[in-house]
Amino acid sequence: MLILLGYLVVLGTVFGGYLMTGGSLGALYQPAELVIIAGAGIGSFIVGNNGKAIKGTLKALPLLFRRSKYTKAMYMDLLALLYRLMAKSRQMGMFSLERDIENPRESEIFASYPRILADSVMLDFIVDYLRLIISGHMNTFEIEALMDEEIETHESEAEVPANSLALVG
Repeated sequence: MLILLGYLVVLGTVFGGYLMTGGSLGALYQPAELVIIAGAGIGSFIVGNNGKAIKGTLKALPLLFRRSKYTKAMYMDLLALLYRLMAKSRQMGMFSLERDIENPRESEIFASYPRILADSVMLDFIVDYLRLIISGHMNTFEIEALMDEEIETHESEAEVPANSLALVG
């Protein structure tokens, strides 16, 4: 929403200022120039990126006009879910979480947090790493390093569309 407001402010001030100086809006409308500029930009975008980056960028464009799904309520749900899971493991042992982790969609604990269940990436992340913790085959530093690496991978994949557009200049 703020992006749209920003564009309206830019266009309003540019065209308003132009009209205030006595300019004619008809002089600004040059369809041939628009075709040249847009064609050059789109062409350089296609030349400078691979198919995967182009598809990712096209998928990401509609997301510019939506709000982020990661709101304060989502973070509060995440913290509450983790608290309940850790409280259960403290009271009944880590292996008591096994049923919740194997079928989170049928778990009573996870069912209390529909926003978390709706985000499959977050749900898989939580469940996968709790499974690793319960297995006990890795120490906490190794698990932390794996978590950091997976988060960095998600971040770099999410940045592909922005980096693709940055190549256009």
